[in-house]
Amino acid sequence: MFEYRPAEHHFRADPSRVSSASVNAWVGVLSEDGDAEHAPEPDTELIDRIRALEELKAAASAAQARAAAAFDASQRRKQALEGVPRDKQGWGVASQMALARRESANRGGRLLGFAKALTQDMPCTLYALSHGKISEWRATLLVRETACLSREDRQRVDAEVAGDPELLETLGDRQLISRTRGASYRLDPQAAVNRAAKAASERFVSCRPAPDTMTYLTGLLPVAQGVGVYAALSREADRLTAAGDGRTRGQIMADTLVGRITGQTQADAMKVEVQLVMTDRTLLAGESEPAFVPGYGPVPAQWARDLVRNRDGAKAVRDDRNRKGKGESRFRENAGRDVDGTGDAPPGGTNRGRPRDRSDRPAKDVQTFIRRLYTAPETGELVAMDARARLFPTSLARFIAARDATCRMPWCGAPIRAFDHVRRHSDGGPTSLVNGQGLCEACNHAKEAPGWSAKVIKPPGATSATGAETGAAGVAGQGSPALPAHTVETSTPTGHTYRSTAPPLAGAPVEAGLSAVERIVVDLIRAA
Repeated sequence: MFEYRPAEHHFRADPSRVSSASVNAWVGVLSEDGDAEHAPEPDTELIDRIRALEELKAAASAAQARAAAAFDASQRRKQALEGVPRDKQGWGVASQMALARRESANRGGRLLGFAKALTQDMPCTLYALSHGKISEWRATLLVRETACLSREDRQRVDAEVAGDPELLETLGDRQLISRTRGASYRLDPQAAVNRAAKAASERFVSCRPAPDTMTYLTGLLPVAQGVGVYAALSREADRLTAAGDGRTRGQIMADTLVGRITGQTQADAMKVEVQLVMTDRTLLAGESEPAFVPGYGPVPAQWARDLVRNRDGAKAVRDDRNRKGKGESRFRENAGRDVDGTGDAPPGGTNRGRPRDRSDRPAKDVQTFIRRLYTAPETGELVAMDARARLFPTSLARFIAARDATCRMPWCGAPIRAFDHVRRHSDGGPTSLVNGQGLCEACNHAKEAPGWSAKVIKPPGATSATGAETGAAGVAGQGSPALPAHTVETSTPTGHTYRSTAPPLAGAPVEAGLSAVERIVVDLIRAA
C-alpha cells in the first residue's frame, strides 16, 4: 500500500473548458520550460512538479478517452445518415484515432475499446483517472480484467474496486488485478470460464526482429500446450547433453524446435527465400553500408556478403562484378549456384550445397532462393514496374514489399498483408509501382471506408515520381536527376491529412539531407 501527500500549493483549480487550443498552449509552455535557464529550484518543488505532471498525464488520458468515445458516436451517426449498414457503422473510426495518437491501427482499435468501456460502463474508474488518482495503465488493467462481464456486473466491480479513489490510489498493479479478479469471479463465476475459452481462441505465433540478425519467435498457447512444448524440448536437450552433444542446452532446444516444426533432420536444412537489398559497393567493394532484409530491417554489410557468397558462390559474385559501374537499378531473381561456384543451379531454381558437419558449412539439403535487389548509385531508387491487371503480379508485389518494408500507414509498422492501389483501381488508378503501397489488413480495410482518399505526392521541383506510372520499367542512368522518395498522402473523413514516405534503402544517397558544408566534408572524405 502506498500513499502520497502533496505540498499545500500542489493543486491549482482551473474551471476553463478544455479545447485543443488550450491544450496546445500548455504543450508550448511545457516544451519551452527546459530551454530557458533558471536558478536552482527547491527539491520539494521538483518532486511536486513531477507528481503534478503525472496527474496531468492521467487527466489527459481521461480527456482523450471522452473525446474518442464522442468521436465514435458522432461518426456512427453520420454514417447512419449516409446509409451505411448498421454492422459497418464505425468503419475507419479506430484508424482515424490511431493516426491522431500516432499509433498503429491495431492499437487504435484497443484504445477505442478502452475509451468506450471507460466512458459507458466504468464511471468510478473514469473519475479516478480524470483526477489523477490512477494512471492510464491501471485504468486499462481495470477495463481488461472486467472485459468478460456483463455491463451490470462490470459497473458493480467498478463501484467496488474504484468507488473509493483515495484507496484506489494506494493500490499497485498486482493488488489492483487481484481485487478486480476476485470481485469478478464472485459476481460471475462463469465469466472466468468464458474468458479462458476466449483466450484459447486467440492463440497465435509471431516473429519480431531481435538484435544481431536474430529474431524472436513467440507463441501464445493454452497453458497445457505451452508447458508440454517446453517439457518436450527440455527432455530432448537433456538427452543430447547426456550423449555428449557439444551445443549448449539453449542451442539444442532452439535447433530442436526449428527441426520439429519444419520436419527437417537439421535445424538449418530448410527451404529458404531471402531478399537482400544492397549496393554493389557493399557486395563487391567491401564497404560497410548496411544491407536491408525486407521483413527484418538493416543487417551488417559483412553478414550480407557472407550470406550471398555462402549461398550463391564465387561465380555469382563474378557475374555481378562484370555488371558493376553501369549506373542502373537492377531487379534480379537469382536461383542459387553450387557452393564452390563451379556449376549452374539445378532445375527448379534451387541451390543445393555440400554436406556439412557441426561447423557452419552449408548443409547438403539446404535449398535457398536468394533474391538480390540492387539500388542505383546516383538515386538509391529501385527499378519501377507496372501491370495491366487489377491485382498486383507476384513480382511487382514482392518489389513493393521490398520498397515499403512494413505497412505504409503512418505509425503502423505492421507486416504487409495487402497490396493497395493508392488511387483506387475503380477510379482509374493503374496497377503500378508508383500507385501501389503495402498495407496491413486493418489499414487496408480502413482506407476503403467512406470519406477516405489517398494520392501520390510529387515533391516540389520533381519532374517524375518514383518510376513511371506506365511502362514496364524505369531506370536512372549516370547524371540523371535524383528521383524523389515514394510519398503517399492519406486524407481522412475529418479532412486531416497524413503523409508517409517509403523508408530509405541501401544505396540511398547519404548526402541528400546534408548542408553545403557537410557535402564538402563528405567529398573530402571520399577523396582521401
